[in-house]
Amino acid sequence: MSFDPEKVALEFPILTRKVHGKRLVYLDSAASSQKPEAVIDAVSNYYRTSHANVHRGVHTLSEEATALYEAARESVRGFLNAAAAREIVFVRGTTEAINLVAQAYARPRLGPGDEVLISELEHHSNLVPWQMVCEQTGATLVVAPIDARGDIIVEEYARRVTERTRLVALAHVSNALGTLNPIRELARIAKRAGAVVVVDGAQGVPHLPVDVRALGCDFYAFSGHKMYAPTGIGALWGRLELLDAMEPWQGGGSMIKNVTFAKTEYARAPERFEAGTPDIAGAVGLHAAIEWLRALDLDAVHRHESDLLAYASARLAEIPTVRLIGTARERAGVVSFVVGDVHAHDVGTILDGEGVAVRAGHHCAQPVMERFDVPATARASFAVHNTRADVDRLAAGVRRVLEIFG
Repeated sequence: MSFDPEKVALEFPILTRKVHGKRLVYLDSAASSQKPEAVIDAVSNYYRTSHANVHRGVHTLSEEATALYEAARESVRGFLNAAAAREIVFVRGTTEAINLVAQAYARPRLGPGDEVLISELEHHSNLVPWQMVCEQTGATLVVAPIDARGDIIVEEYARRVTERTRLVALAHVSNALGTLNPIRELARIAKRAGAVVVVDGAQGVPHLPVDVRALGCDFYAFSGHKMYAPTGIGALWGRLELLDAMEPWQGGGSMIKNVTFAKTEYARAPERFEAGTPDIAGAVGLHAAIEWLRALDLDAVHRHESDLLAYASARLAEIPTVRLIGTARERAGVVSFVVGDVHAHDVGTILDGEGVAVRAGHHCAQPVMERFDVPATARASFAVHNTRADVDRLAAGVRRVLEIFG
């Protein structure tokens, strides 16, 4: 089907509201995307008609809820082109997924002399868990540098992959700069050294087709709320042989096969990693978001978002004192910038007064800010409903910043 962002925008109820008397222009989807009617309706209908706990009831509602929950797992499997639904673990989001891998896979296998390799681009969620596991095991955290454009320096990355490298953790797309990393190439380099590859896909899935088998990674994590689904739901994909070899990191209901006071036998993956009552409604919403996305012309969506990114970069670069932070060769969905000496929080506040919502701060990526010698940036991030008119509103708002601060 054809893709018309203005028609798509009509499917998002929140975009009809006004902020400070002006039409809302939402340019903060990298932090959390808005939800189309199809997702809102799916969650509402679940609560209205089919809510019950899953995997533990024989009555009709429980069976319906379980079917919906497992249909969502199969939907994620297809979305990522995973080999089997058992490779999909439902989690709260990318942060929980990475912590799960750090504690259930890495912690029992790392020791002094081992190394975990990340890059300067990483979100705190793909940095702090590895710091923690290195402190717990005596392993060493190694950081691959980025250049002045915001690209990983592949030669320096390859130099840091050694026989001591046990695990490599990289963002698919940088949340702070929009850098699209060459994951296939980086994964091949890591694999030659026998390292396991973890990909933070939080910013990848909203903008790119993802084929985990083609990428060559071992784990891939993402959050539903950044791709039009509810908050509190996400997924971890892992190669089944790795998941089956991992011990659970949380105990409780649903993750067991048999329990006695002497010993507990755990369920197989993915159940062994889904202790307790899950976010069933979130899974239903995630399923709806995936099906809604699949109904769009995704190639046309990608072309449109690429056009918006180029258009926004050009419009902002025209404005005196504006400096783009991060100009990687390939980017997706994000443009970060500073306006002279005006603090990013002031930029964000003035833009909000114009009805334009952007993120302002360090974007949970303080090492990136340090690399570019700025305390914070303003960040505009795009979604399927954004248009060039939205970018024009952004540019007009930035010019208003200059009027106020001279």
